[in-house]
Amino acid sequence: ISFLKLTCSDGGLSFDSPPTMTRQDSAAPAGSLSVQGPSNPGYNTNPVPVPVITQTDTRDKWSKKMDFLLSVIGFAVDLGNVWRFPYICYQNGGGAFLIPYIVMAIFGGVPLFYMELALGQFHRTGAISIWKHICPIFKGIGYAICVISLYVSFYYNTIIAWALFYFYSSFASVLPWTNCDNAWNTENCTNYFLKDNVTWNNYSRSPAEEFYTRNVLEIHKSDGLSNVGGVRWQLMLCLFLIFTIVYFSLWKGVKTSGKVVWVTATLPYVVLFILLIRGATLPGAWKGVVFYLQPKWEKLFETSVWVDAAAQIFFSLGPGFGVLLALSSYNPFTNNCYRDAIVTSLVNCLTSFMSGFVIFTMLGYMAEKRNVNVEDVARDKGPSLLFITYPEAIANMTGSTFFAIIFFVMMITLGLDSTFGGLEAIITAVMDEYPEYLAHRRELFVLGLVVVCFLGSLSTLTNGGAYVVKLLEEFGVGSSIIAVGFLEAIAVSWFYGITRFSNDIKSMLGYYPGLFWKVCWVAISPAFLAYIIVSSLLKPAPLQLFDYKYPDWSITVGYIIGASSFMWIPIYMVYKLVWTPGSLKQVRPSNAAILNWWVTTWDSSLNLNGLNQVESV
Repeated sequence: ISFLKLTCSDGGLSFDSPPTMTRQDSAAPAGSLSVQGPSNPGYNTNPVPVPVITQTDTRDKWSKKMDFLLSVIGFAVDLGNVWRFPYICYQNGGGAFLIPYIVMAIFGGVPLFYMELALGQFHRTGAISIWKHICPIFKGIGYAICVISLYVSFYYNTIIAWALFYFYSSFASVLPWTNCDNAWNTENCTNYFLKDNVTWNNYSRSPAEEFYTRNVLEIHKSDGLSNVGGVRWQLMLCLFLIFTIVYFSLWKGVKTSGKVVWVTATLPYVVLFILLIRGATLPGAWKGVVFYLQPKWEKLFETSVWVDAAAQIFFSLGPGFGVLLALSSYNPFTNNCYRDAIVTSLVNCLTSFMSGFVIFTMLGYMAEKRNVNVEDVARDKGPSLLFITYPEAIANMTGSTFFAIIFFVMMITLGLDSTFGGLEAIITAVMDEYPEYLAHRRELFVLGLVVVCFLGSLSTLTNGGAYVVKLLEEFGVGSSIIAVGFLEAIAVSWFYGITRFSNDIKSMLGYYPGLFWKVCWVAISPAFLAYIIVSSLLKPAPLQLFDYKYPDWSITVGYIIGASSFMWIPIYMVYKLVWTPGSLKQVRPSNAAILNWWVTTWDSSLNLNGLNQVESV
C-alpha cells in the first residue's frame, strides 16, 4: 500500500513519499482516501490524499503495558496529591468539595487527559513536532511546554532534595525535630512532646517548624528575594544525588525508566497504606476525619470553590505538560488509550482522596496532643504540611524513626516519578524535532539537560531558596500551563477538527468516541480552562510565604517569568506568517490542494464553506 506523508519545509508545505511500510506498520490506518476540493478558479482541484501518520520500527516502545501505565500513574500521582488536595478539600467545604471536584474531573480533566493520550499514540511524536500534523502555526505551544517543564525542574527537584535531607536526618534514635535543645532553636520553640498543660500561643513555634525553617532551609539568614544568601552545600549535595538518579533512569529511554517506575510508582501506595492503618489507630484520629469530610454545603455557592476544584483536577492529572504526549507516543498503535485514560484518572483521584485520610488522621492526633481544635493544627499548607505538620505528628508516635524513614522515602519516590515524566517530555519533544542531530546522542543530550536543570536550581538552594521555589511555582507554571492547555484544546478540536480527531481514534481503537467526549473536547473542556484563567487573573491571591510578603517588584518578575514561556506561541505564529512566501490573501500553488482538502474536511459545526473564511481565520 502506498502512502503520502505531509511534511513541512522552509518553502512551505509539500508532499513527500515515505519509506516502504513494514508489516507492523500496517496496523496504522490504511487506504487511499482522497477529497475533492471546492471548485474555485485558480486553485488545483485534483484529489489530495489524506495525510496519514505511519509507525516506524525505529522508535522505542514500552517493554510491557504496565511500564506505560505505571509511568503515567507515577507522573500524575505526585506530591501535590498528598499536600494540595487534602488542604483544598477541607478549606472548600470538606465532603461538599467532592461534588465540584468530581464534576470538573468528568467534564474537564479526564477528557483532556484522554485527548493527550490519543494524540501522542496516533502521531507518535513529541510536543514540538506533533504540531506539523495538527496545525503548524501552533507549533509554539510545543516550545512553551518545554520552557514550562524546565521551570518545573528548577524548583520541583529542590523539594525532593528537602525530602532527601529529612530522610538522612531520620536515621537517629531520637528525631532531631522532637525537642528544643538544638543549636538552631529559639526561645519561641515550644515542646509539648510527652508534656501536659503546655501553653500554646501565636508566637509559639514547634520543634518541627524550627527544624524546617532554621536548619533545613536556614531561611532566617535571608532578608527575602532581595538578599537570598548563599547556597546551602548540604542541599546542593542532596540535589546532586537526585539528579544522578534521574539521569541513570532516563538516559536509555523508556527501556530504563519503564523498569524504575515499578519501584517508584508502587512503593508510595505501600507506604500510604501503612500510614493509613497507623493513623487510624491513634487517639483523636476521628476528629481529623470528621474535619476533613464534614460537608459545608453553603460553600458550593462560592465561585472560588469551583475554581479551586478545576485547578486541582487539572494540575493533578497533568494535561498540557506534554508528558502524556511523550509517554503515549511509545505505545503500540492499537493500544486502548481510552481504557488507559479512565483507569489512570480513577487511580489518581482515589489516591488524592485516600491521602486526605492519611493526613487528617495525623492532624486529629496532633490536635488531641496539643489540646486544640483541628483547624488550629491544619493551618499549614503546601510543602509545610509535609515538612512540618506530618513529621511533627510522626515524632509523637511509637516507632517514630521507622515511620519517618518510610514517609520520606514515599515523598522521594512520588517526586522522582513526576520528574521522570517532566524531563521525558522535553527529551522526546526535542529529539523528535531534531533527529538528525540527536537520534544517536540521547545519553549526551540527557546529560546536558540534567546539568542545565541542576544549574537552574541553584537559586532555590540558597537561604532564601524557599521564596524562589514559591515564585516559580506560582508564576513559572500557574496560569501559563493552563493557557497552553487551553490553546492545545482549541487547536485540536477547532483547527485540526473534531471529525478528523475522531477518525484518528477510530483507526486506533476500532470505534469512534461517543458524543459526550466530542462535546467536551469542542466546548466544555476549553470553557473549563478559560474559566480557570479568567478567575485567576481577576482575583489574584496575594503571594506570601511564612511571614514574608512578596514585594511588588517580585510580582512583576513573576509575570515576566510566566510570559517568557507563553511568548513562544505568538512569536512562532509571527515567524510563520512572515517567512512563508506570499501575502495573507495569496495561496502558493503547492499549498492550494492542501487548503482545498482542509476546507472540505473541516468540522461542519464551524460552518466554514469557502476559502474566504479560511483566509479570515
